[in-house]
Amino acid sequence: MFMDDSWLKLENQICFPIYSTSRLITKAYKPFLEKMGLTYPQYLVLLVLWENDGLSVNKIADRLLLNTNTLSPLLKRMEKMELLIRRRSDKDERSVMVQLTDKGKQLKHEARPIPEKLLSSLLSENIELSDVLQLKEMLNEWIKVLSKKTQNID
Repeated sequence: MFMDDSWLKLENQICFPIYSTSRLITKAYKPFLEKMGLTYPQYLVLLVLWENDGLSVNKIADRLLLNTNTLSPLLKRMEKMELLIRRRSDKDERSVMVQLTDKGKQLKHEARPIPEKLLSSLLSENIELSDVLQLKEMLNEWIKVLSKKTQNID
């Protein structure tokens, strides 16, 4: 089934449209986030903490599907920006807890309109809200499947 070279063409790759769409969506976020002085990865960390403040670095990494060695420098920069504070856990000294500062909490108000604005930019005469929601559900399923299959690859 996969033996011929047509599977090696870019146009036949499943990953390329997903990769390209991800990059373009991240680019669409840029004007909104620049006004707040944030990068897209910083915004993702804030989304996690706005939902559940006071998480460990490991829990944030799990939620964002990142390695802690990728997340730690990002958190360090955000701490310098006074958006959050990192502290060793009282219960387990090996664990680092992350807490939003008042400045980090206040950014939530500025960020409120972003999802709706971004979503409206995705809609067109060929793409309806139901299409976007269906795609999101499918991608979430892929994330579950691929997370299990790639768990021990890193």
